[in-house]
Amino acid sequence: MKLVIAEKPSVAQSIAKVIGAEKREDGYLEGNGYLVSWCVGHLVELASPESYDERYEKWRYEDLPILPKDWNYQIADATRKQFGILKKLMERDDVTGLVEATDAGREGELIFRLVYHQAKCKKPFERLWISSMEDQAISDGFSNLKDGKEYDDLYTAALCRERADWIVGMNATRLFSTLYGQTLNVGRVMTPTLAMIVEREAEIEGFKPEPIYRLSIKSAGIVATSDRFENRQDAENVLNRLKEEKTALVTKLETIDKQEKAPQLYSLTALQRDANRFLGFTAQQTLDYTQSLYEKKLVTYPRTDSRFLTEDMEGMLPHLVDKLVWKFGYTRHVPLHAKQVIDNKKVSDHHAIIPTVNVADAEFGQLPSGEQKILSLITARFISALGDAEVRSETELEFTCADMVFKAKAKVLKEKGWRDIQDWIMGSNAERADSENDEEEQSGNADLLAYIAALTKGKSYPLQDPKLEEGKTTPKKHFTEDSLLSAMERAGVDEMPDQVERKGIGTSATRAATIEKLVRIGFVERKGNKKTKYLIPTHKGVALITVMPEQIQSPSMTAEWEQKLLDVEKGIYADSSFMDEIEEMITDLVKNYKIIEDAEVLMHPALEEIGTCPCCGRHVIEKQKGYFCEDRGCSFVLWKQNRFFEALGKKMTKQTASKLLHDGKVELKGCKSQKTGKTYDTTVVMSVDENKRAVFQLSFEKGEGKNGKSKNKKD
Repeated sequence: MKLVIAEKPSVAQSIAKVIGAEKREDGYLEGNGYLVSWCVGHLVELASPESYDERYEKWRYEDLPILPKDWNYQIADATRKQFGILKKLMERDDVTGLVEATDAGREGELIFRLVYHQAKCKKPFERLWISSMEDQAISDGFSNLKDGKEYDDLYTAALCRERADWIVGMNATRLFSTLYGQTLNVGRVMTPTLAMIVEREAEIEGFKPEPIYRLSIKSAGIVATSDRFENRQDAENVLNRLKEEKTALVTKLETIDKQEKAPQLYSLTALQRDANRFLGFTAQQTLDYTQSLYEKKLVTYPRTDSRFLTEDMEGMLPHLVDKLVWKFGYTRHVPLHAKQVIDNKKVSDHHAIIPTVNVADAEFGQLPSGEQKILSLITARFISALGDAEVRSETELEFTCADMVFKAKAKVLKEKGWRDIQDWIMGSNAERADSENDEEEQSGNADLLAYIAALTKGKSYPLQDPKLEEGKTTPKKHFTEDSLLSAMERAGVDEMPDQVERKGIGTSATRAATIEKLVRIGFVERKGNKKTKYLIPTHKGVALITVMPEQIQSPSMTAEWEQKLLDVEKGIYADSSFMDEIEEMITDLVKNYKIIEDAEVLMHPALEEIGTCPCCGRHVIEKQKGYFCEDRGCSFVLWKQNRFFEALGKKMTKQTASKLLHDGKVELKGCKSQKTGKTYDTTVVMSVDENKRAVFQLSFEKGEGKNGKSKNKKD
């Protein structure tokens, strides 16, 4: 009997179906010589500092650094029952060996090994390593199980990652929290990511627009512009000379075809970036949708850094493409340039994310909307990546007048190539989001080309309407999740040799969680409209980075650690050397860090007064979770997460709270009925009960069927 351990119940059920273990028991399935059970995420986790010494229950500077020599682990309370089931199954006399079927990656390896060692199991185990949950892939995987020892280095790298995160996070968080008198969460990947966001915001806030100048002329019906001037007087001097000229000479008239090659297949980070740019999804949403599609056998393994397939997959591509184009109703010829997506050297653990043949039989209407969109995006990219190049004809024109060159350019699409199938699946505007000036470049091209066709190189044409145009330089944009993921992926790239395989901070599997944690603990906020949300650091986030030393907030150093973890995984760098570096860095930080002067002011900014307390007459001030009376003895508060207002489809904004405090009421438009879904306008009237709690009442001065009705609710 073999015991198969998967990472999730849904994956265990898929595996059990293929290998014939269909008899359900408590916490596992049985049949055909197999027991199939599962973990529920991390069943076994690193223990807290107090497990090493009771004195660590309190946070004290003098106890730092905490550097365990023998690491303690504990079983998570919520999953203790499932661990007990796995332990009993491992101890069964009829179980002769195990099959490790957790996710084929660093974290999946860690999840299985920790359970295996915590249960003190000594039985041999084999590794199931697959990139798809299709029945055939599972069957092939069981026919080619690997010796578990082949993945010892992967497990070692996973341990290093987990323990390094614990050492940095636990020690740095306690260090800065005790020094500055408040909880300041620090993380090995999280803090450098926050530093990038804070640095970008500082660049934007410190940016000073500078004037720029261009000259434009009109000749033969065509408007052409000069290069940029930084000095207005220089531009005006040329403008004066232009006004004396009568003609402009055509010195360049050239038409060339330019190709845009088919895009690469999706890695997880590339998919997350496009899903954010085109669909407005967060990185975590995209990962969740893709993971669900993977478990439904509709796409391949999502947590991959690769954008290519392996040579042995080339033979299945025509059949898969035929099935997909049929599913999406595409009837034109589909080119299939397989060599564009095949590169064994650029595939490590897993190939790029692609759809499976099961998509052809999937009922899209039964999938959640988010999963439908992600599946369409992955399918469009897969078929597009195999397609012909897009061809555009570009005509470049140059006039010379008063010793100054003026340029104009026209583009026309000749062959749509790979964009045709993408536009069919995703809509014609899908890819246009990556070119802000695309529409401007396209508009008027037909007229411009007609004018250009009448020109001859070396001939002069009448000069008209010379102008001086003034503009201003603009700052960089706030980070979106798309641009932040790109920055995380490229962090440290300039400081590392070209041959380095993994650059950047975090991995494709962890970057989404890092962003979500920054938002959850209040270091970063999402601001913007429904589709485009920017990541803006809070005062708390800025304050943290201001007091962080370089070795903690440096993206380059964190990127270097990621590369060393990969080297540990390959067996070419000693895990002891990696851990020694981490411990030395933390020890040095604890010994030598100096408190930033005036940090108290930085950590505790002046609180904004928004109105007068209706209970005691003192000021009401804004804090992170609500609007509080400044008198701590007074319990009056207006919570930002206010259930009464949320039921109306509204939020307790600063403006709303201020209006309630000043006038005792606020008018709201576009409230949404939870019962009917219809919108309506109303006035919310606020009073205070005997316990100093805000009570809200709806007042309808006008309205069908609602006149005179009201609701009461306490805040």
